[in-house]
Amino acid sequence: MSKLTKNQKIALGKVDADKQYRLHEACALVKEITYTKFDASVDLAIRLGVDPRKANQMVRGVVTLPHGTGKVTRVLVLCTPDKENEAREAGADYVGLDEYIEKIKGGWTDVDVIICTPSVMAKIGPIGRILGPRGLMPNPKTGTVTMEIGKAVKEVKAGKIDFKVDKTGIIHASIGKVSFNADQLAENAQELLNTVIKLKPQALKGTYVKSIYLSSTMSPGICIDSKTFSAAE
Repeated sequence: MSKLTKNQKIALGKVDADKQYRLHEACALVKEITYTKFDASVDLAIRLGVDPRKANQMVRGVVTLPHGTGKVTRVLVLCTPDKENEAREAGADYVGLDEYIEKIKGGWTDVDVIICTPSVMAKIGPIGRILGPRGLMPNPKTGTVTMEIGKAVKEVKAGKIDFKVDKTGIIHASIGKVSFNADQLAENAQELLNTVIKLKPQALKGTYVKSIYLSSTMSPGICIDSKTFSAAE
């Protein structure tokens, strides 16, 4: 095991491992214990009492964070020529169809989100094996397969993210940057948590939200009191 740095020791000393913090308190603390020289991401890890192997317990959704993610989101729109101007005016970074499909086949995936119209899904299907593992495959459930291209691009640029419980029952999501103030982080986290709670599967028996941890890049995790959120049980 590698030795802890001086800053890591200081950070660990400020976090009470036996305490469950209130959300705003945790958001203020995560800023205090982050010593990276870059603007670190702040992430939530929400452990749910679901069995992701069961279709009726899968938790997946989208949420627009009130203060955005703090990240520059690169958006590719795959569409027919009649939708290209709409995509560009909304702020899409890349717009086209066949030329980008060929680039992706060649290994190019230098984007964060791909949005397309329903009519081009047949062309995108063959590159699903490339896009799927990278989380880039457009999906109607996340609003990335739509005729409202301009609206979809603006929402993604404004801070719309999609999330899904992984095979271990945990949702991981970035809710901002350390440069955000504590209020902004707390409001973003609250919006995500409220959305997750609304998606509680009817088939679930027992505790829904088992634990919530907040952390930044390379910081210790801070345990948040899940009982302060309605419907967590």
